[in-house]
Order: sequence, then structure tokens, then C-alpha cells
Amino acid sequence: MMKFSSLLVLFFIFPIAFAQLRVGFYSQSCPQAETIVRNLVRQRFGVDPTVTAALLRMHFHDCFVRGCDASLLIDSTNSEKAAGPNGSVREFDLIDRIKAQLEAACPSTVSCADIVTLATRDSVALAGGPSYSIPTGRRDGRVSNNVDVALPGPTISVSGAVSFFTNKGLNTFDAVALLGAHTVGQGNCGLFSDRITNFQGTGRPDSSMDPALVTSLRNTCRNSASAALDQSTPLRFDNQFFKQIRRRRGVLQVDQRLATDRQTRGIVARYANNNAFFKRQFVRAMVKMGAVDVLTGRNGEIRRNCRRFN
Repeated sequence: MMKFSSLLVLFFIFPIAFAQLRVGFYSQSCPQAETIVRNLVRQRFGVDPTVTAALLRMHFHDCFVRGCDASLLIDSTNSEKAAGPNGSVREFDLIDRIKAQLEAACPSTVSCADIVTLATRDSVALAGGPSYSIPTGRRDGRVSNNVDVALPGPTISVSGAVSFFTNKGLNTFDAVALLGAHTVGQGNCGLFSDRITNFQGTGRPDSSMDPALVTSLRNTCRNSASAALDQSTPLRFDNQFFKQIRRRRGVLQVDQRLATDRQTRGIVARYANNNAFFKRQFVRAMVKMGAVDVLTGRNGEIRRNCRRFN
């Protein structure tokens, strides 16, 4: 569990958000809330362990557009969900099932934004990642526009990726830790096909990629639309991703660049050499990210259906 001292440090980083978010926010209004979330996530994980990667992606894509307000969940032809980068986000049905049980137990009490946050936390633990406490009390947004979605792609530079995170109040250690969630990630073959065939028009694969990985990915993509971003332990939340990219086995270009860029290579080495340190830093980064531009108090709403505004 994350220690109180760590949460206190984060309070001074995001004072307004943490003033109204707190661990155990629903302890009186819906004491079974976190148990309901955890049980349904566990059931889903038992059927499909890739749910961890799916929920991490959902959480990231929600928080980095208008903050962690569940605006990604809205069904509309011009909502965030309809934007190109969100086409691969899934597990909306799981969020619906959790919401339905919570509404039955505690009507109009638990926000969709907190459901996504808690479900992601629980799925990480099930995959072997850290178990931790996270503040709740977010409220759901009333705005969701596809034109607001501007998320970094797989070929972004390291400086560009780090700036994306620091612009939201996170630091370089946070950025690298959050990208380390690729340890359970899957990448569509189209996102890296040039690296294994015709990199930047050279007619050859990317020379920064291990030739054995090039061959392996070619074989994978002949038979599947996607490949694991961590070719060592693809369903296990650990630091193997960092060990892999230090061996030139990063699947996405931005992942491989983390291991060689001056801004991040030292952090990658520290995470690769110390799994416990990586997991501690990941928790800190997740708690900080979960407080980005949140709605609390009387702002926003508590949706009754996560796919629609009230």
C-alpha cells in the first residue's frame, strides 16, 4: 500500500485536486464500492488477462484529455471515443457492468471516473503489479469532443513524450514509469510495420531493433493483427519491458528511444535493475496522473449511465 507520507508529498504537487480527493471517499456513502469493482475486475481478468492493458489504456486516454473525468466513455459520433487514437480502447462493457452493480447498491453515488481509476488499479495488481491505495472522489465531466483528443503516437521523440507528461504536472521519472505499462501492452502491427520492413524508406528494417526481434515480429504479424510490446513476460506487470528495450528489443519506436536518449536512459537502467523501485515509482505516477484536472465537489456530475450525460 502507498504510505501516507507519499500521499502527503503528492498533496503539495496537486493541492487543489488532493484537497477533495481522498482514500476511502466512499467508505460511508457506499462502503462496498471498491469491493464491487475489485470482484468484477477479477472475474474479467480470469477470462481475459489482457484486460489490464485495456484498462490502463482507457485510464491514460481519459486522463490526458480534459482530465480524469470519464469523458472518454460517452457514446456519440463526435465524442472522444470517436477519435482515431481511441479506436483501440476497449472494455467499455466491463465499466458498464460495474456501474450497473454500483447503481443497484448505491444509486447516483460512485462516479464513472472513479470506476475507471479503481478498475485499472485492481487489474494491475491482478497482473502481478503493485497493490496500492488511490484517492477517490472524482466527478464525471459534461463535455466530450473528439477534437480535444491529441495523444502522442508511437513515433514521437522522447523529448516530445516527456513534455506531454510534464505539461500535466508529472516529471520524467513519472513519464518513463507510465510508459513502462507497455510491459502488458499490445501494439497493432501497423504501428511498427515500417520498423520490421522498410524503415524510413531505407528498404531495410530499423537497425536499432534486434534482428531476432525483427524476424519474430514479422512472423507474428503474418498471423495476427497485433504483438506484445514486452516479448518476455507479456501478461506480467514487471520491469522486463525495461530490460528488453535495453537489449534493442523495443517494439514501438518511442519505447526503444527511451533506452538510448540522454534524458531517459539512466531512468530506464534504474527501473531495469530494480523491479521494486519501478513499481514504487509507477504507483506514484498513477496517483499523480489520477489527479490531473479532476472535477470534484459540485463540479461535474455523477452519471447514472457511463455512456451518457445525465
